[in-house]
Amino acid sequence: MARPTRSRRTSKHRGNAAGMIESRGRTGRKPTASEKRSTASRSSQTSRRARHDKQPTWKGAAIRAVIAAAIVYALLTVVVKHTDALRNLLLLPVVVAVYMPLIYYTDRYMYRRAQRKRDAR
Repeated sequence: MARPTRSRRTSKHRGNAAGMIESRGRTGRKPTASEKRSTASRSSQTSRRARHDKQPTWKGAAIRAVIAAAIVYALLTVVVKHTDALRNLLLLPVVVAVYMPLIYYTDRYMYRRAQRKRDAR
């Protein structure tokens, strides 16, 4: 007697002799020309454009500088083990103070460059 509460089993992915799993691929209708175009490359281009369409802010630069300082701290404490962790903590404000304007002015340069390219079109 069949069990109606269980869901039907979907097709399996079967391994070959080397143990590699091969999927069946597309079995439905043929994709149209617009579907064949890579949506991943389109989405990355639009997200890149959207990122350069927003004007850079000091707040965004500060957040990224704090993240960079945390990475520098982790690298110093893990990779360079002979340094003191307290000394590395004292270095963090210096890293933030150096990185924040560097990040802001780099973002501003990229923003203005993108705006010039957009206006030239």
